[in-house]
Amino acid sequence: MLTRDLHFDLPDSLIATTAAQPRDSSRLLVCDRSTNQLEHLHVKDLATRTDLLRDGDLLVFNQTRVLPAFLSGSRTATGGKVTGLYLNATDETHWQVMLESRGKLQAGETIALSDDSHLQLLERIDGGEWLAEVHSPLSTLDLLKQVGSTPLPPYIRKARRQQGLEEISDEDQTRYNTVYAQTFGSVAAPTAGLHFTPQLLEALTARGIELAYVTLHVGMGTFMPVRTERVEDHPIHSEPITVTQQTLAQLKRARQQDRRIVPVGTTTVRTLESLPENWQQIDGDYAANTSLYIYPERSDFTYRFTDAMMTNFHLPESTLLAMVATLPDTGLPRLMDWYQQAIAAKYRFYSYGDAMLIL
Repeated sequence: MLTRDLHFDLPDSLIATTAAQPRDSSRLLVCDRSTNQLEHLHVKDLATRTDLLRDGDLLVFNQTRVLPAFLSGSRTATGGKVTGLYLNATDETHWQVMLESRGKLQAGETIALSDDSHLQLLERIDGGEWLAEVHSPLSTLDLLKQVGSTPLPPYIRKARRQQGLEEISDEDQTRYNTVYAQTFGSVAAPTAGLHFTPQLLEALTARGIELAYVTLHVGMGTFMPVRTERVEDHPIHSEPITVTQQTLAQLKRARQQDRRIVPVGTTTVRTLESLPENWQQIDGDYAANTSLYIYPERSDFTYRFTDAMMTNFHLPESTLLAMVATLPDTGLPRLMDWYQQAIAAKYRFYSYGDAMLIL
């Protein structure tokens, strides 16, 4: 498939730059694959509409927590501003980072993060990505908490800047995480989960919907745009996943009892669909790295854990859009038609935007 087939035009006015308040007031486009009918609702309606999420459904969430991974520092040699993104730590003293500056960065340079912490650039890995040695009395997490901020997508920061607003606010630290987030590790949010409130989760549980949790720490593998001419040629970075023994048992019971499994978000789908064929024989937690890439026309992949799904509206020419198009009885033409109808109805798009429920 050609990457340009995943393109669509979106008015700037429909790019959400702030989160809905409250979370579950976001709009929800319900897409029925059996009838091709669309219904315009709100996420909060999931609490009462028993024809959407049914008694016995297993709703699965990604409980990763977003790191304060957006970095701002200065070049010690020139004082020039440097901004970037922490990607991961290869060990306690070495980070992989993506950096931007007005002048060309050079290996050997030092980037000051605070009075007692700095990065020394060791090697350019690819494009704006660097391997850097960390000099700090603090651990990685403590240093990020001290010098980092919420890693909002560039298009949100740009739109806010154009509107004369603060690029990253204190509120983003809470709103760019789910209410059930647990372990720090992501540099982008699992955005479909941002719509859920504690009250909504309680209401769903009260009417017989079972909740389960997995972890995929979102990294470059999720948010990098497709730059190859053909979708299938795009390289995917690996990301760490964990599925606990408890969640494996919940999945097993759901399959034995012929109940629906409904992942919330593309990262949850990728985590579940990365489980090995012998997943029912796993004793204990399952932890691995996944580079699963689900795209149209891939002949060696079949969904095993995705009977329906909830997801946000994704960027054009992205791996996430490609993945949603592969859902059974969906296809790219139908998905693009749903997107055009969402645009006509002025749904809000992307990370802080509205959601779809695909049944």
